[in-house]
Amino acid sequence: MRILVTGREGQVACSLAERASTLPGIELIVTGRPDFDLLDSKSVRSAILARKPDIVVSAAAYTSVDQAEDEPDTAQAINVLGAGAVSAAAAETGAPVIHLSTDYVFGGEKPGAYIETDTTGPIGVYGRTKLDGEAAVATANRRHVILRTAWVHSPFGRNFVKTMLRLAKDRDMIRVVSDQFGNPTSALDIADGILHIAKTMERRENSAQFGIFHLAGTGGTNWSGLAREIFVESRRVGGPWANVEDIFADEYPTKAKRPANSLLNCQKLRGTYGWRAPDWQESCRTVVRRLVS
Repeated sequence: MRILVTGREGQVACSLAERASTLPGIELIVTGRPDFDLLDSKSVRSAILARKPDIVVSAAAYTSVDQAEDEPDTAQAINVLGAGAVSAAAAETGAPVIHLSTDYVFGGEKPGAYIETDTTGPIGVYGRTKLDGEAAVATANRRHVILRTAWVHSPFGRNFVKTMLRLAKDRDMIRVVSDQFGNPTSALDIADGILHIAKTMERRENSAQFGIFHLAGTGGTNWSGLAREIFVESRRVGGPWANVEDIFADEYPTKAKRPANSLLNCQKLRGTYGWRAPDWQESCRTVVRRLVS
């Protein structure tokens, strides 16, 4: 099975490359700039058609949540038009598309975890463009799997876990937001889930396998709870650590507003594909150990 992944330097693409390297029967092709550019639909189409993939994983995106407030046109071009171009090119080759989306498509006012059919209501440019991107992907390719995920971290790229470990090298106390809740998710787990979905579709494909699904770490916490988990594990294995002071989001103003609650219910994915992510604490500890070592 030949899988083409967009977003060469991203956390998910790097994690897929690592995980797929141990699996027989999978040829993973990772593409990115300059030969593949979501701002250039011709390069998107030619890159995908030339490689004739069995499945396309659409992982490249504009993910700078705050910067998107200043660059809405660029975020729109990448997350909507670019994502739609990837999906359309996949359809042209006869391949399904697995597209990565976000918990930020929700407004954050629900008291419990969101399910796939809950009303969306993004409160920032990033969330709005990712929601519009979901529609573009679905319109361009009826064989689509849209995976909403959240709070992604990994041994690769830039992420919250790396930031906390870096800050702890110079600080004894770190102030972290405590009134925003979500599912910390390892990109390594996202990669495992994507590969499981791909192999399931290869064995037997049916219409129930397509649509929108939530794929995130099992269980939830707030940002300060995640920070504490990072430091407990880092300290245990001899890495940097700090004490955590809870603060409210309005004490740490950002250009883009974040949802107060973006917890995702992932039961649909488990029911359809028979797969669930590990508990978020377990995956967080794995990432911390790799970064510290």
